[in-house]
Amino acid sequence: MERSRSVVSQSWFGLVKLAFAAGSGYFLLGRLGLALRAEGVAVFWPASGLAVGALIALGPSARLPLAAGVFVATVACNLMIGRNVWLTIAFGLLNVGQALFTAWLLERWFGRTFKLEDVQRVLAFFAATAAGSALSALGSAVAIGLVDPTASHLQAWRLWFAACSLGVVTVAPLLIGLGDVMRERLPRHELIEGWAGLVMLTALSAFLISLPDGPWASALPEALVFPFLLWIAMRCRPAFAAAAALIVGLIVIGSTTLGVGNFDLGKPLTDRILSAQTFVLAAAILVVLLAAVFAERRKAEMALAERNAQLALAGKVALVGSYAYDVNTGSMQVSEGYAAVHGLPEGTTETTLNQWWTRVHPEDLERVIKLRDQTFADQRDGLNIDYRIIRSGGEVRWIEKRNFITYDGDGRPRRVAGVTIDVTERKRVEEQQCVLLGELDHRVKNTLATVSAVVSHTLDASGSMADFATALDGRVQSMARTHELLSASRWQGISVAELVRRELAPYATSGNTEINGPEVILRAEAGQVMAMVLHELATNAAKYGALSNPDGRVSIWWRQRPNGHPRSYLVLEWREAGGPSVVASEDSGFGTRTIRDLIPYELGGTVDLSLAPAGVRCRLELPAGWHSNDSDSVSEASARATQRIERA
Repeated sequence: MERSRSVVSQSWFGLVKLAFAAGSGYFLLGRLGLALRAEGVAVFWPASGLAVGALIALGPSARLPLAAGVFVATVACNLMIGRNVWLTIAFGLLNVGQALFTAWLLERWFGRTFKLEDVQRVLAFFAATAAGSALSALGSAVAIGLVDPTASHLQAWRLWFAACSLGVVTVAPLLIGLGDVMRERLPRHELIEGWAGLVMLTALSAFLISLPDGPWASALPEALVFPFLLWIAMRCRPAFAAAAALIVGLIVIGSTTLGVGNFDLGKPLTDRILSAQTFVLAAAILVVLLAAVFAERRKAEMALAERNAQLALAGKVALVGSYAYDVNTGSMQVSEGYAAVHGLPEGTTETTLNQWWTRVHPEDLERVIKLRDQTFADQRDGLNIDYRIIRSGGEVRWIEKRNFITYDGDGRPRRVAGVTIDVTERKRVEEQQCVLLGELDHRVKNTLATVSAVVSHTLDASGSMADFATALDGRVQSMARTHELLSASRWQGISVAELVRRELAPYATSGNTEINGPEVILRAEAGQVMAMVLHELATNAAKYGALSNPDGRVSIWWRQRPNGHPRSYLVLEWREAGGPSVVASEDSGFGTRTIRDLIPYELGGTVDLSLAPAGVRCRLELPAGWHSNDSDSVSEASARATQRIERA
C-alpha cells in the first residue's frame, strides 16, 4: 500500500512538473510573441509551436499537463497586457484546442510515433497545422466579434491564422527533431557541422538585415540565405534544419516589428509584416520539406547499402556473383560474390573481359567462345553455359553462367549483364552419381549372372524338381542374407564372424557349432564369394555331414597369417566331427565344385577340401587385398574378377 501511494505521488509530481515546464516555456514564448507585436497585433506566435511540438514529441500521456500549462500561460500573458478576461479565457481554450486537434490529427494518420523524415509526413504536418490554425482562428474571430462588434471578423481570422501557423511551422519541427536527436545521440562530427551551420546562418542573417537600403536589398538575402539553408537541410538532421528556419524567422520578424535593419525598408508597416511572414513561412516550409527529402534519401541509401552488404555476404557464402561488361571496351564491373567465386582479391569491383578469358580452362575455352559468338550472331537475348575456370592458385572450379544481352539499333551486341554460380559441388555430386550408377549397374549384372549360373548348375545337379526347388531356394536365401549384410554397411564390407553365423543359423543348436576368430572385414566382392562357399559347406554338413545328426559338431576358426609382407593372408578352416562316415564320390556335384573352384577363380585364393571319413575338412586362404585397406590390390583383383565374369 505504501509503495502504491509512493508511485501515485511520483506520477502526480511528474505531471505537475511537466505542466509547470510547459506553462513556463509557453509563457516565455508568448511574451516573445507579444513583444514582436505590430500596431498592437501579434504577427508571430511561437508559443503555439511549442504546444504542438511538445504534444507530438511526448505523446498522448502529456496531453493533460500540457493543456493545463498552455491554458494558464495564455491567460497570464493576456492579462499582463490588460486584455478582457473573457477574451483571455477564450484565447486560452482556443490555444489548447489548436494544439490538441493538430496532434490528434497526426496521431490518427500515422500513429503515436511521428517523425519529420519523409515527404508524406511533412506534408501531413503542414495540413494538420493549417487545419488546427484555421479552426482556432475561426474561434478567435467569433470571440473578438462578441467582445468588439466593430472588429473585422476576416481581419481577425487572418491575423490569428498567420501568427499561429507561422509559430507552429517554425517551432514544432525543432521540438520533434530534438526528440529524435536525444534518442539517437548523434555522432560528434554531425553535431559540430550542425552547430557550425547554425552559427554561420545566424551571423549571415543578422548581417543581411542590417545592410543599408540599396539595389541589393531584395535579391541579396535570398541569394545568400537560401544556399545556407539548403546546405543545412542536405547535410544535417531535420532538427538542425528546423532550428535554421526558426533562427531566420526570429531575425526577420524581429527586425520588421521592432524596426531594426532594412528588411523591405520604405514600405508601409502592414506590407512589411506581410512580406516578413511570407518570407519566413516559405523558408520554413522549404527547409523542413528539403530536410525530409534528404533524410528520406539518406534512409534509402542506408537501406540500399545494407541490402548490398547482405547480397555481397550471400554471394560469398552461396558462391554467386554478378557482372556486367561493355562488349566494345571490354571493361567489366563485378560484385564481391563474383570476386570470391573467381578467386580475385577482396574488394575487386572492376576487371576486364580479356582477364576473364585467361581464367577459362583451356579445354573449355574454344567451346565457350564459339557459343558466345553464335549467340551474338543469332541476336539471342541470353546465354546459359557451364565451363571450368582456373583460379590463381591453380584450383579448378565449375561455373554456371547466365546472362542477358542488349543490342544496338544495328543488331550489334552492346552490353552483357549476368550472374555466375559456382557449381563445383553439384558437378562432383553428379560425377559421384554416375559412378554409383555405374557401380550399381555392374553389381546388378554380376548378381544376375550369378543367379543365372546358380539356377543352371543347380538344375543340372538336381535329380528332381523338388530337389531343385529346395537347393535353389537355399542358395538364393544365402545370397539375400549376404546382400542384407552388405546393404547394412552401405557396401563398405562384411564381418567374417557375422557371415559365418548367418550361414550356420538355420542348422545351429546349443552345442553343435564352434566359431572362433578375430574381427576381420571382407570387401563386398569377397563377402559374396565367401558366403556362397560357406553356404555350400553348411548345406552339405546338414545333408550328409556333422550337422545331420545330434552328435555331430562343426568348428570354424580363422586367423591372419603373415606372408613376409605388411599385409597377411586370411586363413579360414572348417572341420566336422561326430557325423556319419564320409564317403568320397568320384563325381563331384555343383556344391563341391563351388567350394573348390570359386575362391581361386574369383579371388585368386586357395582351397584345400578334404573328404576324410571322420569328417569334412576345408582350408581357405584369401589374399590380403580382399580384407585389408589396400585399395590397389582390391581394384586389381576386382578387375580380374569382372573380366572372368564377362568371359563366363
